[in-house]
Amino acid sequence: MVSRIGTFVATFALSLVTTSMGLARDPVEADFYEIVSIQTSKTLQNSRDTSWKPAPNDLALEVSGIAVLDEDRVAVTIRKGEIWILKGVFDDPPENVEYQPFASGLHEPLGLLWHDDAFYTVQRSELTRIRDRDHDGTADEYRTVAKGWGVTGHYHEYAYGPKLDREGNLWLTLNIGLGLKGEQLTRTVTDPTLGVSQGRWRGWGMKVTPEGTLVPVAAGMRSPAGIGMNRQGDMFYTDQQGNWVATNTLHHLREGVFYHHPEALASMGQPQSPIAGITAVPDGLPYPEALKRLPQMRPPAVWFPYKKAGQSPTDIMLDASGGKFGPFDGQLFVGEFTLASIQRVFLEQVDGEYQGAVFPFRRGLDSAVLRLGQGDDGSVLVGLSNRGWSSLGTASYGLQRLVWSGRTPFEIQEMRATAEGFELRFTEPVDPESASDPNSYQFSSYTYLYHANYGSDEIQREGLEITAAQVSKDLRHVRLTVPGRRELYVHELVASGVRNSQGTPLLHPEAYYTLNKIPR
Repeated sequence: MVSRIGTFVATFALSLVTTSMGLARDPVEADFYEIVSIQTSKTLQNSRDTSWKPAPNDLALEVSGIAVLDEDRVAVTIRKGEIWILKGVFDDPPENVEYQPFASGLHEPLGLLWHDDAFYTVQRSELTRIRDRDHDGTADEYRTVAKGWGVTGHYHEYAYGPKLDREGNLWLTLNIGLGLKGEQLTRTVTDPTLGVSQGRWRGWGMKVTPEGTLVPVAAGMRSPAGIGMNRQGDMFYTDQQGNWVATNTLHHLREGVFYHHPEALASMGQPQSPIAGITAVPDGLPYPEALKRLPQMRPPAVWFPYKKAGQSPTDIMLDASGGKFGPFDGQLFVGEFTLASIQRVFLEQVDGEYQGAVFPFRRGLDSAVLRLGQGDDGSVLVGLSNRGWSSLGTASYGLQRLVWSGRTPFEIQEMRATAEGFELRFTEPVDPESASDPNSYQFSSYTYLYHANYGSDEIQREGLEITAAQVSKDLRHVRLTVPGRRELYVHELVASGVRNSQGTPLLHPEAYYTLNKIPR
């Protein structure tokens, strides 16, 4: 035992001086993913900063949509209703970015897509196709592609999108209005059984077919600020904590599914509704019990535990870079508004239901992360706008770029459920002594309360014992035996004792796995 401890201490001390990066300290996020500022409100206020070129007329780049056009050009929508095309954002450094105005007069566009030689954006009341027909660099055609959802004038009725699926459908999501009253109520639909009122299709996920037909798909959304597709072609959306929404979520978008917010069911009686038969909504039950009482409601693929993994998730981006953005190709990245950060999500399917783990990824962006886009070089453009709300960071808006250094961080790359526990895959070989020690890991599980109140604490928390940790021959996988797991509960892992072969700790030892189904 003395020899083992002495060896570990010597190895750990050596690692502080000679890590895989040659640093005399443990690595930090910035060692692997650099944040490059293209324009932020902070840089505009600092006239001595020569690493950027001011936009025309001190343009406030409150980015609300991103469309990467090619290896040199990016288009963005901004909060006040314009589209700009930027050239040179992928330069290193971006010293000579050029800004070209393309379109204006839009009503709060909250997304941007380049498709079939045109831009598509969702405004408050419609999905719009915008083109430059005479090729002079400025839009000259604004055409309504689809409309038909309700707009009462309530401030919270944001509309997001579109995102494109493999069948050519354009997807969008719609916020509910909060506390509608007075004149607004005359512009709503009502479900008399449930007693809920909203603008038509508010709180719904919709798709627009290639023929231009608006199709309601799923209901129960509160503030679905992000939409995205995984590599398998399935669509997902994020939702933000509030009444009926215990904490932040990532949901698999499917036809006829109800998620959690009952006010969206005001449109259940509409002729196109794929949802019917909900006559009561449980209130004040643990979430797993509420799912049993309301079979039309489906669980999220991933819960984002509050503050531990964000406070207000936004955009969803698939890493489709083939490894140009590091070792996470095929995983989803999710923007975070309040904490000005980005989370990483690994998903798997068990018995047809998506589930998986969320991991911290990168903090320290200059403002609220609203939109994400990936360049041909694998780097990630981050659109920032805190819209006057509270977020971490030193700016109110801007455009930044996240660039992989080429060095591999020591991380839990994947976390999969097994019949006996979980299997962890690491980005680098582990130290077999630390990784095979059950005391290197701490596990607990908990759920949330489904109720009409705002958010929920973690409830029914239990600690879980790890009875075995088996390291694979290639030192890249560890199978954990974890008795007592519970379906439909979050399983929180902290692997603070695990080291890689150089004795370096994990960059992020935390993982939060939503276990909807235990594999049999």
